[in-house]
Amino acid sequence: MSTEITDFVVELQQWVYEKASSDDLMLKNAFVQVVGEALTEDGTLDNPEFVPFQKSWKRHTLEVAGFDISTDGSILRLLAVHHGEQTVRKSQVDQLVRCAINFADACLAGMPDELEKSAGRDMAERIRDCWADFEQVQIIALTDGAVGRAGVWATDLSVDNLPVTTQLWDLTRLHRLMTSGRRQEEIAIDLLEMGYEIQCLEAPRQPDEYECVLAVLPAQLIAELYDRHHSRLLQRNVRAFLQARTKVNKGIAETIRNNPGRFLAYNNGISATATAIEFASGTDGRRIITRIRDLQIVNGGQTTASLHVAFKAGVDSLADVHVATKFTVVGDALLDELVPRISMYANSQNAVTAADFEGNSAYHVEMEKHSRAIWAPASGLAERQTHWYYERVRGQYDVDRARYTKQSERKQFDLDNPKNQKITKTDAAKYEYAYRCQPHVVSLGGQKCFQEWSMHGEPSTNDMPTDIAFRDLVAKSILFNRVRRIIQQQGYSGYLANITAVTISLIVDRFGGSIDLGRIWRAQAVPEALEGVVPELATQVRETITNPPGNGNITEWCKKEASWNAAQTIRWTPPADLVAALAVPTSDAA
Repeated sequence: MSTEITDFVVELQQWVYEKASSDDLMLKNAFVQVVGEALTEDGTLDNPEFVPFQKSWKRHTLEVAGFDISTDGSILRLLAVHHGEQTVRKSQVDQLVRCAINFADACLAGMPDELEKSAGRDMAERIRDCWADFEQVQIIALTDGAVGRAGVWATDLSVDNLPVTTQLWDLTRLHRLMTSGRRQEEIAIDLLEMGYEIQCLEAPRQPDEYECVLAVLPAQLIAELYDRHHSRLLQRNVRAFLQARTKVNKGIAETIRNNPGRFLAYNNGISATATAIEFASGTDGRRIITRIRDLQIVNGGQTTASLHVAFKAGVDSLADVHVATKFTVVGDALLDELVPRISMYANSQNAVTAADFEGNSAYHVEMEKHSRAIWAPASGLAERQTHWYYERVRGQYDVDRARYTKQSERKQFDLDNPKNQKITKTDAAKYEYAYRCQPHVVSLGGQKCFQEWSMHGEPSTNDMPTDIAFRDLVAKSILFNRVRRIIQQQGYSGYLANITAVTISLIVDRFGGSIDLGRIWRAQAVPEALEGVVPELATQVRETITNPPGNGNITEWCKKEASWNAAQTIRWTPPADLVAALAVPTSDAA
């Protein structure tokens, strides 16, 4: 094992231990969540739900670590995990796949109805209820060991006549993904191998070390690429917009069906980026594109999705559709700087703001600056002040820490920036929506909650966050995590995130929509009066949200605003000592 891989093993173990410690998880489950979050940023997963499930049923072993349904609802992804061994045999991975397929089979064969109320039952019911929409099943096999044959495995497996493919993410492949500084594993496309000769026109190379290539692509090619790589093609775009059934999408569909020959004239085309493009001479001597490395569609997500829908529906007229495409070839050094700007400006004709482009938006950059400049008050027995580290890009904390090569300097960094005081941008979205009394948005999951915040919350405005806004965010983080820890100590089985979000929202709601965040910031802790009321209130919350109308799916119920409306019927009034501790001072309220 190379030194580079050995160092990554240590780093990965540290991430897993920290996750296990902070969320009170088994190491195996913490590993799944750490890797699952990386795969979500990569675009391999869309909005995974981590639900450990293991059961013997009708002489079969059923086991998964969670599931994910693609944004368009056509792909079911089942997570399988093998954790704790340095070397993993292919036969062990095959067993993981078999247990996951057994689980999918059981979901369709009555197993969910035999389960007690739990997150596992919710998962099984969701899969069963959505099955008619699925076109394929993917088994995402995760392991911290080395297999030596990671990637996509072609199989002849199926579940209820749906094809099953397996993606294996072992230690080597995870290392490439999680330490490369890129947002996703590279997509390499061989157009000749796919049977396409794409003629192109190259613009003169620009002084800023990028170049543009213009081409007209067959719609069939774009649809095939999306079918192969799905939302990973759009990782640098606003993936949430693929879900919208807007007039634009309907117009695209109508043009494909009724006026395919005019699509090129009517449609604005696609803007894409790549880190490299290879060329050759075609059969007629003209210049053609042969290979594209690290392809990303940064504008044209709706066009791409609409073409894919037509492709899957077998629309004959798709063969007559062509799309104008501009490729911007950007070197690795400028990838993270230039691509978000290309995406932002390419999308400027739409109602999309800079905040939609993840961590590179002005809002997140400004929050990062505040976090490095503002010192939190010393609290408790501590005699020193510290920073709350705002991590706007995954892995940024560890990169900053690694810059200090001397042990004394790194120790100083750790003292100034405690790891448990790191706030990620997805964490920030969760804290904000729990505080603004929208716990159903928190229940959507990290990525969807962040997308909602990006499009409709503070990052979507043109106002730069103030230092007070940063302090308030820290206070919300302290509030959320302390309430979560108290509820966790109650020993409830499942729905911890949902109970936490609703409990916080109820507390804020009963204070008229705001509490004294300044007091929490100054104390770097919640008041004792709050710690005393959380257990009883959380018990009432749990009883309410785990009894949806008609004995429905609890997880899905918690994602609906109606569940929050039901929680608001809980009879609870803040006691006098809590009012004295958390009520916003009159001068501040004015």
